[in-house]
Amino acid sequence: MNKAEAPKERWLPAIAAVFVTSLVVSNIIAVKLFSVGPLFLPAAIIVFPISYIFGDVLTEVYGYSRARQVIWIGFACNLFAVLIIVLSIYLPPASIWKVLGSPSSAQEAYTAILGFAPRLLAASFVAYLAGEFLNSFVMAKMKIATRGRYLWSRTIGSTLVGQLADSGIFISLSFIGTIPTDALVKLIVSQWLVKSGYEAVATPFTYVVVNFLKRSENRDHFDYGTDFSPLLWSEESGRGED
Repeated sequence: MNKAEAPKERWLPAIAAVFVTSLVVSNIIAVKLFSVGPLFLPAAIIVFPISYIFGDVLTEVYGYSRARQVIWIGFACNLFAVLIIVLSIYLPPASIWKVLGSPSSAQEAYTAILGFAPRLLAASFVAYLAGEFLNSFVMAKMKIATRGRYLWSRTIGSTLVGQLADSGIFISLSFIGTIPTDALVKLIVSQWLVKSGYEAVATPFTYVVVNFLKRSENRDHFDYGTDFSPLLWSEESGRGED
């Protein structure tokens, strides 16, 4: 890296946009379940792991402080989307809206697909924050420990931790007391393994994106002295080095 050239953030808005979009879309499509052999999985599994991939990219290239900002932006955007969707559900249906034969049936279908159960929504928000912050924290710490080598170990290792927290918290808060404990554990493990496997398979793509950004942005951030509190906002929280 050319030290004479100041680090840039030209691609940061695009990376943040992909991260936030994958998060919001995953919550919308999560209502659909599909089967893969004996497993039943939410449709969100095809896009939600992308937020972890780009979360790794954010931490690897721009550092934990920038990743922390984007995680909170993602949380705010997701909350905003939920509030707007809930508001739209309560709007009275027009008499000409007859998607399924009548305004009432169309309204019922719309509510069934886009409606949010409060318990599931709360579980989703808590799981997202815990999983994303753990993922970024482990990624940053492992980068220091490995001196920037073995990117694959950081992306996979941080995902194993973050996705375990995400899957464990979401499924436990959502379904504990409603399904048998052994089924609960199997659901957590299956989602954790599938999501982690997703990122492992995507490792070559992560390498391509990270290497491109490091060259283009002239950045390779190490979080020396960073304050890892998830409640801070400023990026000037430590003496991170590029």
